[in-house]
Parts: sequence; structure tokens; C-alpha cells
Amino acid sequence: MTEAWGIGPAAGAGAAGSADTGTHDGTGGGAAAGATAVYLYGVARDLDPAALTGLAGVSGAPVRALHAGGLTALVSTVALAEYGEQALRANLEDLDWLEATARAHHDVVGHAARAAATAPVRIATLYRDDDRVAALLAARHDDFSAMLDTIAGRSEWGVKVYAYPEALKPDPEPPAAPADAGGAAGTGGGVGTAYLRRRQQQRRSREDATRRVAAQAQAIHNELAPLAVAARQHPPQDPRLSGHPGVPILNVAYLLEDDQAAGFTGLATAIGDRTPGLGVEVTGPWPPYSFIDTADPGGSGGGGGGGGDRA
Repeated sequence: MTEAWGIGPAAGAGAAGSADTGTHDGTGGGAAAGATAVYLYGVARDLDPAALTGLAGVSGAPVRALHAGGLTALVSTVALAEYGEQALRANLEDLDWLEATARAHHDVVGHAARAAATAPVRIATLYRDDDRVAALLAARHDDFSAMLDTIAGRSEWGVKVYAYPEALKPDPEPPAAPADAGGAAGTGGGVGTAYLRRRQQQRRSREDATRRVAAQAQAIHNELAPLAVAARQHPPQDPRLSGHPGVPILNVAYLLEDDQAAGFTGLATAIGDRTPGLGVEVTGPWPPYSFIDTADPGGSGGGGGGGGDRA
């Protein structure tokens, strides 16, 4: 019998990763009317439960604190009719539902992180009851403590660099060689050869512009990285999602000491102002998703599970 289920391999202590059907699944698999599960948002330390007063989570469910072994799990009680394994699988195909759930999940984590060190877990991580969550906290106490030690007093900041069209514009083509008496350009070879040479030159110019912009992006990262505790590079965001007019060339998450944030953001802004053709976008502070293993709340910390898209 399993103990946890959700989007991915977010299993708890001794769990196999997905809930069995029947009595634990509210999607027609035999679950009793009104059956519930426990939704886990993250794990905090030294969190005053009063910080959660009036806080609503996924599906509007109240968020509460569950304490065990000096740690606090942020949880909500949710209906299996919506969050049982089969129901969840169907809901994940509904983009509106997924967006609302993800936003509520991140809002809860962000709210808690402003009050205490908080390690988020992947969205839609569910346990059958409070006892299972308490068992997770006990079994993985040292792992969670190590994660929280890493992120205490720190926040994640994102830096995205975009290249505008002028930065990617190839260098001007050199003047064409004069044609000889036979009508061939340069050293001969005819019009076709001259055309191929121009195409090769255009391709080399585009490649040179791309390399130049990539070198600028790397230089920006090299200047910012010394101010951070750690950095994680993510794939550039799809411009169709960001809506930014530039071409994304750098997407890095930085873990900063909270007292370094002002200096870091000021430097990033100054770099953008002095670098023509590139746009530098800074976002944060965020809970440090990129610097802990959000995929497996039962696993060890430091895995760099999420970030993203945050974009």
C-alpha cells in the first residue's frame, strides 16, 4: 500500500510514488463520499503558526501547520474527488486548473518563506493523512534540516538576458570585388561563385554575431556570480511564453544572502544600462526552488529541482 501520490515521483517515507486505487482514489474507484487527502506545499523551520492565519491554498482550502520533530509541514486538507490519483491525472490536462493550482501553491510557499526558512516541494504532492506527513518529517528530518540550513536567510533571484535585433545583426558585408573583363567577380569563377561567397560571408557574420552575444551573456553572469552563494543555469524561456521582444540568451537563478540582494539587483540593472543591444531582466525574491530538490520531498536536498519558469 502506498502513502503518497502526485505529479511526479514525490513519494514519502516508504512510499512507492502513486496512490493505490479504490479506497484512496476519489474518481470513481470506490472512494467514500467526502474522502480527503493531505496536500503538502513545503517544509519550514521556526515558523510561527500565526503566519498562516487566514491563508488559503489550493482550491481555496485553508493552510495549516503540522509540526513534528522541530519542523513544520505546510498542508491543506483537500477532497479526493479533485485530488485523488485518477482525478488528478485528468485535472492536470486542464491548463486553467493547473495554472490556478500552481499559483496557489507558490503563493503559500512564498508567504511562508517571508516568515521563515521554507523548502518547497513539487506541486500536487499528496498524502493520505497527517500521520503520513508526520512520518515523512521524522524519516527525513536530517535531509530537510540540511536543505533549510542551505536556504535560511537567503532567497532566489532570477536574471534573464535578451538580445534585441540590433545585437544579432551581422556585421556589414565588405564591398564586392570588381568584376573582371569577362564579367566574373574577383579572381574569376563567375556570378555563381560570387553568390556562394556572399552567402558564406553572411553565414559567418551571423555566427560571429551569435558568438559575440553569447560571450556578452557569459560576461554578465561572470560579473554577477561572485555576489551569489550559488547559481543554477536554466534553459532560456520560450519567447512565446515570456512575450519579450528580444531573443532569450541567458536564464540563471542566483541564491543570494538577503542582505546582498540590493547590491546584486543594482549591479544587474547597471549592466543592462551599459550594454547596448541587450536587455537584462531581474526578478525576485523567490523561494529557492532552484537550489533544493523539489521533485522528491522524501529525498535528499541540494538537487536543484525546479526553477523555472519563472520566470
